[in-house]
Amino acid sequence: MTYPFGAVVGMDDMRLALLLNAVSPAIGGVLVRGEKGTAKSTTVRALAAVLPPVTVVAGCRFACDPAAPDPACPDGPHDMGVPGQTRPARLVELPVGASEDRVVGSLDLERALTEGVKAFEPGLLAAAHRGVLYVDEVNLLHDHLVDLLLDAAALGTAYVEREGVSVRHAARFLLVGTMNPEEGELRPQLLDRFGLTVEVAAPRDPAERAEVVRRRFAHDADPAGFAASWADEEAGLARRIADARARLPHVVLSDDALRQVTAVCAAFDVDGLRADLVTARAAIAHAAWCGRDEVTEDDVRVAARLALPHRRRRDPFDTPGLDDETLEQALEDSRPDDDPPPPPDGPGDGGAPPPGEAGTGSDRHGSAPETGGEPPSPGEGETDGGQGGAPASERAAVAPADPFRARRLEVPGVGAGAAGRRSKARAERGRVVGSVRPSGPVTRLHLADTVLAAAPHQVARGRTGPGLRVAREDLRQATLEGREGNLVLFVVDASGSMGSRSRMGAVKGAVLSLLLDAYQRRDKVGLVTFRGGDAELALPPTWSVEAAAARLRTLPTGGRTPLAAGLRRAAEVLRVERVRDPQRRALLVVVTDGRATGARGSDALGAAHTAARRLAGEGTAAVVVDCESGPVRLGLAGVLGSHLGAQTLRLEELAAETLAGTVRAVRAAA
Repeated sequence: MTYPFGAVVGMDDMRLALLLNAVSPAIGGVLVRGEKGTAKSTTVRALAAVLPPVTVVAGCRFACDPAAPDPACPDGPHDMGVPGQTRPARLVELPVGASEDRVVGSLDLERALTEGVKAFEPGLLAAAHRGVLYVDEVNLLHDHLVDLLLDAAALGTAYVEREGVSVRHAARFLLVGTMNPEEGELRPQLLDRFGLTVEVAAPRDPAERAEVVRRRFAHDADPAGFAASWADEEAGLARRIADARARLPHVVLSDDALRQVTAVCAAFDVDGLRADLVTARAAIAHAAWCGRDEVTEDDVRVAARLALPHRRRRDPFDTPGLDDETLEQALEDSRPDDDPPPPPDGPGDGGAPPPGEAGTGSDRHGSAPETGGEPPSPGEGETDGGQGGAPASERAAVAPADPFRARRLEVPGVGAGAAGRRSKARAERGRVVGSVRPSGPVTRLHLADTVLAAAPHQVARGRTGPGLRVAREDLRQATLEGREGNLVLFVVDASGSMGSRSRMGAVKGAVLSLLLDAYQRRDKVGLVTFRGGDAELALPPTWSVEAAAARLRTLPTGGRTPLAAGLRRAAEVLRVERVRDPQRRALLVVVTDGRATGARGSDALGAAHTAARRLAGEGTAAVVVDCESGPVRLGLAGVLGSHLGAQTLRLEELAAETLAGTVRAVRAAA
């Protein structure tokens, strides 16, 4: 499908960020964040059509340049100046479920050991060399694969090492990732590795939306004719990119401009020096794109707006953003005394208008604002949220207490789910725990067991020298044990039995701490709440821990305590998730004081215990967080935990520091 690059309106920041990286891939790629249906993927795919063609060595699987072939190319060595063939720059797409071998390539260990042949099958990094590597839903990609991609993009080289056999090849590409923040965020450490980040959203102007629909209909009616109508504009854009690439080495970054770059980065208190390097490279690329031979203040301003917002995000719940007043003040303070202020005329030729104020992107996504300070007290006619027949919405939301570092809660046993950091699992990465006979190609050789299997047959195989003779049947595949991510389903009591506002604030703070822990351990999360007469799935299972935190902050309390309804609702959610994602094991976290109330004459507590036993019978791993407080405790949460077959922890026992203190005390007593 061919689309005119930049035809989708309202995406000038994205367009500029992609163009700057096309001019200078050393910037480090682009991360595009935006709501669903905003043509993120369409725009990225259109980029390949305007990139200059590349000349490659004929038959080389690694796209070597005939004028400067890679001396370490696995298909080499290539003679200098050999005739090459010209082809369009490639756009290579990396699927979310790709394995490490699919990304970096794979070594045939069987041939290496039995025949002494270093056979290497190139991966997606080799295919993307001198082109574009596109990762849709990059926030759902395993962290170690994101690290691997970013390392290759930064170094321009890919390395593959397996049991002492290693291969390296050039891998210089323009890295583009797209994501919907509603589906979860990247860790701040990974965000920092992307050169530029932009926020996109659908236009709110009806005329612009109509133009998008009009062009889409025109394309569907006549794809070839539609592409031909934009061919001249695309060709002109391709020429301009080629001209800017040629000008790039000659652009001067003066000491004054460099001081402005570093002053802006210091003003926004970003960590490390990567921000300074990226901003400087982006400013140079912008000057080249605009046809200038020297970096100006305007180039620094544009670069900062694209390179810094995501680097200010330290907490997982922070929203990326940049304050324009701070930016302008930093530029003014670092301006030479004899330098007049630049005219207020936007970011220059080919640039983009300044992004909106920080935080507007999250408003468009519908995120609820954080609750700050003390919430309002209940209005007239509202009850104090005690048990009984009070309505379900009588108490306003309570602000959560400050989060803390939570202890790790695990699912018992060994799973086989997606890579994460919570429960033990058979994995592609981790510590070696054994070996098996391979059913297919050997990807992780267990060297010691392979040698032990081959040793008894050396005489029969005619071994005379120091080398070991290895056959196919001797090879052993290493079994690795790592960690997996789980589905953590929270079932939170929001009824009047939770008592005082300070107690509910402590409960919310504890759940928020567990959400932070789930974010760091790469879990999916869901939220079920129960209060009044029924239970509600406040948040279906999702990768977006931020969405769960927003729902938690605005959660009101009061009314009866339908504990059984909450457990039954959780059971329904878990049954659906087992079908949808059978490899992902679930951990049920029930946050309650164990009380249950219902209609007069009903056995609410007995119904809750019955629902708990059914969950246990289905093999649900669970933890009960006991929220009961005060000098007299009924211990109902512990009884619920026994019916669930779950560990019961008091609210104050969730902190990792509490666990560490207990371990120290036990060791001291011993």
